[in-house]
Amino acid sequence: KQWYQRRVAITAGGKTYTENDPLPEKSDHSVLSEDGTQNLLTILESEQLPLSLETLHSKCQEENLSQLKNTIVMFSYQDLITLNVTDHLKVIAIDNKKVSSLLGRYDKKRKRRKLNTQVALSVESAEFLLNKPSAVQSQSKKLGEEIQALLNHKSAREKTIIETLKSNKNSQVREFCEWVTRQECKRGNVKFGSCGKLHFKKLIHAHTDPSLGDCSFLNTCFHMDTCKYVHYAIDEDSHYQRSQALSRRELASKRAKSSATMLVSDSKFLSNTNIVITPPQWIQCDIRKLDFDVIGKFTVIMADPPWDIHMELPYGTMTDDEMRNMGIERVQDDGFIFLWVTGRAVELGRQLLQLWGYDRVDDIIWVKTNQLQRLIRTGRTGHWINHGKEHCLVGVKGSPSNFNRGLDCDVIVSEVRDTSHKPDEIYGMIERLSPGTRKLELFGREHNTQNNWLTLGNQLDGVHLEWEDVKSRYFTKYGMALPF
Repeated sequence: KQWYQRRVAITAGGKTYTENDPLPEKSDHSVLSEDGTQNLLTILESEQLPLSLETLHSKCQEENLSQLKNTIVMFSYQDLITLNVTDHLKVIAIDNKKVSSLLGRYDKKRKRRKLNTQVALSVESAEFLLNKPSAVQSQSKKLGEEIQALLNHKSAREKTIIETLKSNKNSQVREFCEWVTRQECKRGNVKFGSCGKLHFKKLIHAHTDPSLGDCSFLNTCFHMDTCKYVHYAIDEDSHYQRSQALSRRELASKRAKSSATMLVSDSKFLSNTNIVITPPQWIQCDIRKLDFDVIGKFTVIMADPPWDIHMELPYGTMTDDEMRNMGIERVQDDGFIFLWVTGRAVELGRQLLQLWGYDRVDDIIWVKTNQLQRLIRTGRTGHWINHGKEHCLVGVKGSPSNFNRGLDCDVIVSEVRDTSHKPDEIYGMIERLSPGTRKLELFGREHNTQNNWLTLGNQLDGVHLEWEDVKSRYFTKYGMALPF
């Protein structure tokens, strides 16, 4: 309070205020910076006194006169200087000893700060030198980058393969909207309205209780007619619904009628000049009793066996010994096998590959999503943890030729459908790996029938064969009867 009264006395033109007098409003109390204060002390020590406030302001080259004045008043209160306030504001005397001592402390502080800066720079320089790669390391890294660039650069053969096997531009594939329903999409995109992606609509029936939320199983629920939870259906125009209503068999039949076989020129990367695409074929049979010599040899085999995984399943299963005695080795000399496994069958599947003469070379993972394209969290399999994925073991036998490497990755993210219904993406992956070759699927159903594939299973409908050699051997062996 004394310092403030002295400051008021100076700023008020020399008038002294007592404790009882009302003080004027407080103004700016800020002082000069550390460098500015040191500069002011140096001028006071070196210049001839008296020094007016205006002279100090011009010598200090300080723009803020208020800060300069406050600093001088502070020096006066600390008895560093003596002020004359009767004739404006003048410094008439200084305490050289105190000023020199204060300047010395400022110098030490500045030197210490400079030393710390130099030490920090030295440490940074040392770290930079330690982290800087040597000439040998730089050369090795450059060589590695060049090799990586060469490996990533697609050759003319790879470009031809990709161009030949890429998806049709008129594909029916559409992207799902992240807002799920069209109403939520409109609310989320206030500026633009509903987007052009695929949406769902809620199915609210008399027995539905919307307050319970969505059903965990959605379109795979076994009790949709009585389930109280909310279910969904595709919300799309009639043209899209009509196109989706066509079954796989009808589409295959249409393709077969328009062109019994399609010839795709591919002489640049295959030894044979054409890829022959054959319509789907199937045999309804008990695979355990079928004579595999009748169907011949295949380049690719895929199997989704009814493993005995010690759970209640809606279909019959096979014992481990029945799986071991299937005789898969008779239908392939050189080629690939894709074996779907789950639960305890993972280890058994690896043993079977070795027993049948295969080397396991890869493992495809199917990450399961639900109808709304979200990750499955309540899978129906799994003793300890709900399973949200399945594995497909990939084995190689002999020395297969005319196959394409590196076109696909080992992860499939696809929607769960009926029980044991595997993702359709696996067929595209296999066809790109080995285009135009003969392929065999074991334990298939009607939705599994594909071009260039022979499907075997006891849930198919009759017999349909296209390959003349297979047809001849089959009817010679079984006639018109089914091989049960």
